Amino acid sequence: MGRILLFFALASVILAAANPEYDSAEAKLDRIANYQLKPGETVVFKPREINAWARVVVPENVPEGIRDPRVELGTGTANGLAYVDLLKMRQGQGKPVNPLIGRLIEGERPLKISVRLESGGGRCTVYLTRVELGDVSAEGMVLDFLVKTFFLPLFPSAKIGEPFDLGWNIDRVEIRPDGIRVTAKK
Repeated sequence: MGRILLFFALASVILAAANPEYDSAEAKLDRIANYQLKPGETVVFKPREINAWARVVVPENVPEGIRDPRVELGTGTANGLAYVDLLKMRQGQGKPVNPLIGRLIEGERPLKISVRLESGGGRCTVYLTRVELGDVSAEGMVLDFLVKTFFLPLFPSAKIGEPFDLGWNIDRVEIRPDGIRVTAKK
């Protein structure tokens, strides 16, 4: 009986580790990073692949305070969604939190980040259009102020609303409801 339980335990671990959508997304990313796309070739990341990739990679980079990361795609737009506990995220980074601020930001809340993307000629611009945290949302001038005041000082190399080179011989990236299309230069 013990061997049977051990077998089923091992089988469930192996099956849980097998994630074909994540593996497919990783293989596509590797092809791009290793300059293996043919001139003009387009690689499509399907929503299932993107979400499987996010479920693995986000916890690796933000180990505390975030769960159920996922992406919704539109035409030229995308929404990133997750449940976040800002206090746990901050503590997970090993950073102290003022107790008063801690009381304000503790607890899990839904987060939705909306972006619009423009791309072509080997360049890309990502526009942050809206952020919703629980019942509070920010867009327009308020969002611009928050990005400049809080986000960019923490991540000074981030390019929000300004063009950047795509690299890896990529001509353009397009967001569509059926997937993200990455096209190599001809």
